[in-house]
Amino acid sequence: MVVASTGEMIVCIAEKPSVAREIAKVLGANSQHDGYLEGNGYQVTWTFGHLCTLKEPQDYTDQWRRWSLSALPMIPQRFGIKLIPNQSYEKQFGIIERLMQAADGIINCGDAGQEGELIQRWVMQKARAKCPVQRLWVSSLTEEAIREAFAHLRPQDDYQSLYEAGLCRAIGDWLLGMNATRLYTLRFATAKGQVLSIGRVQTPTLAMIVKRHLEIKNFKPEKYWVLSTLYRAVTFTSTKGKMKSLEEGQQAMDAIRGKDFTVTSVEQKAGTEAPPRLFDLTSLQVECNKKYSLSADDTLKCIQSLYEKKLTTYPRVDTTYLSDDIYAKCPAILQGIVPYAPLVQPLMGKKLKKSKKVFDSSKVTDHHAIIPTGQNPQNVSLTIDEKRVFDMVARRFIAVFYPDCKFSTTTVLGEVVEVEFKATGKQILDEGWRAVYGGKADANDANDAADKGDGGDKEQTLPAFEEGEHGPHEPTLTEKQTTPPKPYTEATLLRAMETAGKTVDDEELRDALKANGLGRPSTRAAIIETLYKRQYISKVRKSLEPTPTGIALIGVIQEDLLKSAELTGQWEKKLRDIEAHKYSATQFIDELKQMTAQVVQEVIADGTRRMTY
Repeated sequence: MVVASTGEMIVCIAEKPSVAREIAKVLGANSQHDGYLEGNGYQVTWTFGHLCTLKEPQDYTDQWRRWSLSALPMIPQRFGIKLIPNQSYEKQFGIIERLMQAADGIINCGDAGQEGELIQRWVMQKARAKCPVQRLWVSSLTEEAIREAFAHLRPQDDYQSLYEAGLCRAIGDWLLGMNATRLYTLRFATAKGQVLSIGRVQTPTLAMIVKRHLEIKNFKPEKYWVLSTLYRAVTFTSTKGKMKSLEEGQQAMDAIRGKDFTVTSVEQKAGTEAPPRLFDLTSLQVECNKKYSLSADDTLKCIQSLYEKKLTTYPRVDTTYLSDDIYAKCPAILQGIVPYAPLVQPLMGKKLKKSKKVFDSSKVTDHHAIIPTGQNPQNVSLTIDEKRVFDMVARRFIAVFYPDCKFSTTTVLGEVVEVEFKATGKQILDEGWRAVYGGKADANDANDAADKGDGGDKEQTLPAFEEGEHGPHEPTLTEKQTTPPKPYTEATLLRAMETAGKTVDDEELRDALKANGLGRPSTRAAIIETLYKRQYISKVRKSLEPTPTGIALIGVIQEDLLKSAELTGQWEKKLRDIEAHKYSATQFIDELKQMTAQVVQEVIADGTRRMTY
């Protein structure tokens, strides 16, 4: 039990009542009061997520109450905050304010991230708290983790840059969102009451979906022909590739018909495949969408619930690595996930593998990858979707300690009258980590052909071939046509947001691009949900399609600041740099003010644009 100094009253403020209860239990604050728990010199209270928000335009001046082009741009000299109008929020804030005014100290127990920091700082500012503030930084809600975090409280000033980054994000969203929404609604809305919502991250995301839609719509398929032949029940494909005319293909086919097929080369190569990376939030959302058709928002709700039920670690993370100090805790975590004992048993009794692709403190800042906490999931009531999400996290964690999968790749070359053919086959020699997934080929999403959009090459099992052997074959000339890019699914859109629209399959390169992604892992699900809510996109089976309104809106926006994924990604990088003390918060806001004013000026001055549906 953690006990406060004699005679002192310390107020702990969490982000949710459920989290407050877990903290209060560890502190021995068991006395229930209206809006807080008390005991051992602690009062543990809570918010309901955001209690405060930035003031709205009309809160600054009556001139901004009415939507008018002449009032734009709206740029407050100093941004202020206010309570969100809600009776429950106002009542809870009154309790928080009273406790903080009388407190000897405050412990900020908000979610350990940028948004959590902002939520609690705003409440403390609004409550006019004057006493010293410390920060609780916890990555899971187990009793052990909470105790450890209380033993290592840090001054709130250590997290000032985290707060500044969150504040800059909120102000940036306000400046662009408020001004651009009014600007485009007043200039281009075609129906009475129609609001054209523009957002700093929302609109570039919509632009990516519209761009993909137009690429598909305007795609002109081109015919091509592929020459292949069947020899000893194995399909060999011409290394010449696509032939652009039927005549060329027919000529090649006529040249080989009736001639023997000769094997010119047989090459076997041994290879290994490392276990898939641990999950960050985006990769978990991607995998859940691909495997179970869960939306990004549904996956976030499930993994947040699993965190609050103490089964998994903090979910809103963007790293796939663990810090080195976690390694010593891994045997206990593995033994704690009882339903997976048959998979864990082969790892016990020997030293666990410690891969640099898993344990690397230099790749971890505030939080590590999502892993189980070691609590037994059988002791907690879970929904079907929560069970599925936990299973993904648990198996991924177990798999990283298994050996690499070993396989053999066989490449056979052959020719008929100087026309060269090729066939490849892959044979699993040792399942390694794939045993955790029952040997399923889809266990590693990093190599999933569905993400690449090309259908992948079908693997075939090859019989034994000998160099120099020859015999009859059956050639085939197949007519094919080029295919358009695939529509975005939530899975592929999340990947595109992560890399600001760049198509990247390589995990290391994708990691390097994350700093320039659209939004943060914790906000991407909400952005997609906003696009649905605004009726800018719809879902057709698993595909995301822009609506006529969404297409028309992107068509009328010419300003890169509002719709360029790359430019918005650069702004995200600056926000991360603010958090890392590498960029000035004041400079970021000044630049945004200047660019917002410029957008307003350009759109008002251009009388030629129209919304076309």
